[in-house]
Amino acid sequence: MAWVRSYGKSRFTFPVGYERFHKRQLFNFQLNRPYSFGYAKSADMKEAGRKIKTFTDWKREMLLLAEKAISEERVMNAAFCYRAAEFYIKSNDPEKVVLYDKFIDLFYKAFKNDDLEKVNIPYGDAFLTAIKIPSVAEKKGTIVIHGGFDSFIEEFYSMMRYFSNHGYEAIGFEGPGQGATLRKFGIPITYEWEKPTKTILDYFHLEDVTMIGISMGGWLCLRASAFESRIKRVIATGHAIDYMKSMPPLFRKIHLWCMEHCRNFMNRMAVMKFEKREGMAPWVVDHLKYITKKTKPLDALEIYMQMNEENIHSELVKQDVLILTGKKDHFIPFKMHDMQLKALVNAKSVTGRIFTEKEHAQNHCQTGNIELALKTMIDWIERI
Repeated sequence: MAWVRSYGKSRFTFPVGYERFHKRQLFNFQLNRPYSFGYAKSADMKEAGRKIKTFTDWKREMLLLAEKAISEERVMNAAFCYRAAEFYIKSNDPEKVVLYDKFIDLFYKAFKNDDLEKVNIPYGDAFLTAIKIPSVAEKKGTIVIHGGFDSFIEEFYSMMRYFSNHGYEAIGFEGPGQGATLRKFGIPITYEWEKPTKTILDYFHLEDVTMIGISMGGWLCLRASAFESRIKRVIATGHAIDYMKSMPPLFRKIHLWCMEHCRNFMNRMAVMKFEKREGMAPWVVDHLKYITKKTKPLDALEIYMQMNEENIHSELVKQDVLILTGKKDHFIPFKMHDMQLKALVNAKSVTGRIFTEKEHAQNHCQTGNIELALKTMIDWIERI
């Protein structure tokens, strides 16, 4: 068990090691994800990994694990099994919302005695969702954290609690296209991340913050920092400076040509190729349609075209910046690390940190050794 309750506040132990729960990375990474963050039992992930071959298997086994955890009063484990079950369900499946609601209900039940504040923050005609955790000791500063492509802010609770335990007020938020902001308030993703960031900083009256972006959130937080001077320190982990350039060159050229010259035909071909199939590419296209609220694949893929080297505005970033990269990140080409460092030409300081297999942190966003990443972040914040 990677979690204990102490004095009304949760404390997490982050296991070290990227486990082989499944032979396919498609499933193995998602099994390691809750385990590495301290939310799942190794035995549960091993049990599921032995039985999963398809997305249908995935959903069935995660629901069985959730029911088993509930019967054993392991509420936190059950919550994250429901989250896992929701992950690979198609976006048009009504059960996706049901499982999200179960996750949220059990998450806040598991941590009902913790000193956390959840708020819905007005944003246009809708709301952004945020969690605030005070520092357990004399406050050293404020850390604002968010995810990217597919995360809920609740998934970063163990990270936020770690920062709180080390003297920092931690605020996590879900912007457009994420978590409840998408599912409950219907706001699709935008690359103009300075807009939700401004709303968060205004609401909490923040003037001097460290901002952390996880996965695609790394691109988003750098974009926000280019336009928001109240962010003084920026940490990005597991992102591509240009999501089109992260594709193989030939595929990128073909894709761009098709977007311009035969869009309707390619939309029909994409539906034929991805609609009835399983795998990473079909899931990515389906999830892109979900977070962009588009019905056609190529329309949804335009968010990747917008999240490019030009729109990130690295040259406008003037803060201290820390870029964290896994040497063997299976989502993001390693070349993106140096490209990002070199693009930050006007930053106050730029620090790059590459995590290796020897450190068990070579994977996407240091899954396998989350605590090492957190220690690296705090050491950097307190050193600059």
